Amino acid sequence: MVMTSRWTDRFPPLAALEDGIAQSLHDNSQLVRIAAGTEIFAPGKHAEHMVLLLEGTVRVLQSAENGREIVLYRVQAGETCVLTTATLLAYGDYEASGITETDITAVLVPGRVFEDLLARSAIFRRFIFAACFKRISEMFQVVEEVAFRRVDLRLAERLLALAGARDSIHLTHQQLASELGTAREVVSRQLQEFQRRGWIATARGEIRIADPDGLRRFIASEGALRG
Repeated sequence: MVMTSRWTDRFPPLAALEDGIAQSLHDNSQLVRIAAGTEIFAPGKHAEHMVLLLEGTVRVLQSAENGREIVLYRVQAGETCVLTTATLLAYGDYEASGITETDITAVLVPGRVFEDLLARSAIFRRFIFAACFKRISEMFQVVEEVAFRRVDLRLAERLLALAGARDSIHLTHQQLASELGTAREVVSRQLQEFQRRGWIATARGEIRIADPDGLRRFIASEGALRG
């Protein structure tokens, strides 16, 4: 388990904070552990702390009035939640939800301390602005994919990414639809086609990757068509 006295080691820029700044950050921050499946923020709520994730994963998603959802990004260990940071900077409310995908360990930095560090530390400011720039760039990529790339290709990529080194994924069709920003019916239809081709096998709440190379060849075909 990460020790509180060394948690800044997970964030290299923070490990180089100016004299006195690092001590202020440690003295005024709080280490918390939160169970998987917990909603840690929601639309209309106000951010009270900056969140620095030490262990686990948080999924940030946005919902429409018609019930459709899209996963905007994930916060991984060693990252900060940029939406929370932006909300603190703007003195506004959240416009998306954050849900823990796993048990997490995080450091909470109170808003007043966040503002003080932002004013006093050039290193802290660079850390915040660099994290914001990285996430904004990723968000542009999400918009581009949803707007311009075929759902079947994005689904194939997401299945391989979510499976990783495993051969199965425990997700519902609705959850996959949220990953891609599309309708559940679209995902179900594409999964049926993938299963017909022998690339996957489906069961209730589970998708087994039967032929990962087949999925990879299908993804590669996009580049061939563009060429």
